[in-house]
Amino acid sequence: MRSFSIKAMQAGQSDQGRLRIHVTAKDGAVPIPDAKVSISYTGESGQTLQQVNTDNSGNTPEVELAAPPLEYSTEPGEQQPYSEYTLSVTAPGFEPVEVVGAEILPEVTALQEVRMIPRQGDDFERFVIPAHTLFGNYPPKIAEPEIQPTNETGEIVLSRVVVPEYVIVHDGVPTDNTAANYWVRYRDYIKNVACSEIYATWTDAAIRANVLAIMSFTLNRVYTEFYRNKGYDFTITSSTAFDHKWINNRNIFENISRIVDEMFGNYLSRPNVKQPILTQYCDGRRVTCPDWMSQWGSQALGEQGYSTIEILRYYYGESMYINSAEEISGVPYSWPGSNLTQGSRGQKVLQLQEQLNRIAKAYPAIPVISEDGIYGPATANSVQIFQSIFGLPQTGVVDYPTWYKISEIYVAVSRIAELNP
Repeated sequence: MRSFSIKAMQAGQSDQGRLRIHVTAKDGAVPIPDAKVSISYTGESGQTLQQVNTDNSGNTPEVELAAPPLEYSTEPGEQQPYSEYTLSVTAPGFEPVEVVGAEILPEVTALQEVRMIPRQGDDFERFVIPAHTLFGNYPPKIAEPEIQPTNETGEIVLSRVVVPEYVIVHDGVPTDNTAANYWVRYRDYIKNVACSEIYATWTDAAIRANVLAIMSFTLNRVYTEFYRNKGYDFTITSSTAFDHKWINNRNIFENISRIVDEMFGNYLSRPNVKQPILTQYCDGRRVTCPDWMSQWGSQALGEQGYSTIEILRYYYGESMYINSAEEISGVPYSWPGSNLTQGSRGQKVLQLQEQLNRIAKAYPAIPVISEDGIYGPATANSVQIFQSIFGLPQTGVVDYPTWYKISEIYVAVSRIAELNP
């Protein structure tokens, strides 16, 4: 099944995908300039296809790479719909990192985060990315009620729905005491799961429907403290039988990343139900689930012109609606409620300027600006450069995704500064 990804591509019978790599120190807050990235086909790591270096923001140029035909990932089939590449990363003073099996789909941009640790010997880190859930063989979801009981064990800590800053992911089934626990930013977790369970080549409506189902399911686990009430010390697992597939250090895709950034405060609700709905789904091909959303079915409906909410209601019923969380954790300042653009003034602009200037100490490509509470051309330029570094649309306008991305990076670089005064 995997022969196409090398033999046919070498014969020129392929489409093109794109890849950009961002290299930082292990904490993810400090970029590593002039890191060298060698790219090869997985399985042929000795034959380098391309070699690129990072800039002073830790980003490589976007490179084009061969990928299978588009229809392999937009319609169910037997052919592997993505090509796999091995990324070998080196930087002075850091241990080498190798990512085996980075996935490239046609016509979309893959984003690979690489975090390096200071060199202490001859060790190197190697991450092997397993097959995508729509292509590999994984256990189907064990059915649960979509509304979880909250009065049988323990008590609910949260009185309202809150988007957490982090979730703790148990990388295995709940009872596997040998599996590692990972602290993962909530948005990064959602992006990782979405890229592991659907294809970025799907319609926008289908991607959004699936992202909302993933977020609602995850927030249900958070809100009900499902695993903690069973005596575990994690939020969610990486087992498809119990939760969703999360893959440590896998690449994500730019369009899915942007959708999550736009929607991460949302979840799915039913009237008179306080908790986010535990929205379960299946692939709809290997496994059928009449009462849940079909992933391939959602793509088919998207191709037919169904909107996001129409797809969700097709599977979950007309009473399902999109709700918004009352609180987002881990941010120093809340969203202003409307876009900040040239001509804006006031406290929110001042907060923005203060955060950008702090970020600029770690990302010198961002110019330092006056902290005067006035959104002028210099502030717009600083925002636009920030957006270019972190893969956001380069508008120079602080919209919802940009505000919260600035908050995320500001918190990260500030924490590192506190740890390393």
